[in-house]
Amino acid sequence: MYCSAYLSPMGAITIASDGDHLIGLWNDGQKYHGNEIFKGMTERDDLPVFVRTKKWLDRYFAGERPLISELPLAPAGSAFRQTVWAILCKIPYGETVTYGDIAKRIAAKMNKEKMSAQAVGGAVGHNPISIVIPCHRVVGSDGNLTGYAGGIDVKIKLLEHEGADISKLSVPKKGTAI
Repeated sequence: MYCSAYLSPMGAITIASDGDHLIGLWNDGQKYHGNEIFKGMTERDDLPVFVRTKKWLDRYFAGERPLISELPLAPAGSAFRQTVWAILCKIPYGETVTYGDIAKRIAAKMNKEKMSAQAVGGAVGHNPISIVIPCHRVVGSDGNLTGYAGGIDVKIKLLEHEGADISKLSVPKKGTAI
């Protein structure tokens, strides 16, 4: 397991890889940061996956729209989380969807009457490859900018960077549920 650092306009980012695939990308200090897995990792900036990821991030922060499919992703998680993360990858650049919207899609896919938006929120919040798997594009059904492990301020900056219309969105009051 390997890690590398990247300095973004949003602050320091840690990137993790199994040597071939991108397995993690976290803003330093974010909730659910991969600190525990880093203890056994070797810092290695020259891995091809890190070079590709940093070029992808350079392009993203330069205002380009690099495709998620350009990177070899391998986020570790349950089948449910994998399903949620796959849906996140389909949210268009600069657009937002609600946790409830994702819950409805998963319920339909699983032939269930309904799915918990809170369960979806848990999966979104534990996304190990932030920014690339765009969990920042998910908002509460009432327009709250809730649920971003990297912090609401970073979520707002990412959405503004992408040109998303955030005029009808609001910062949640402490304790607001998804």
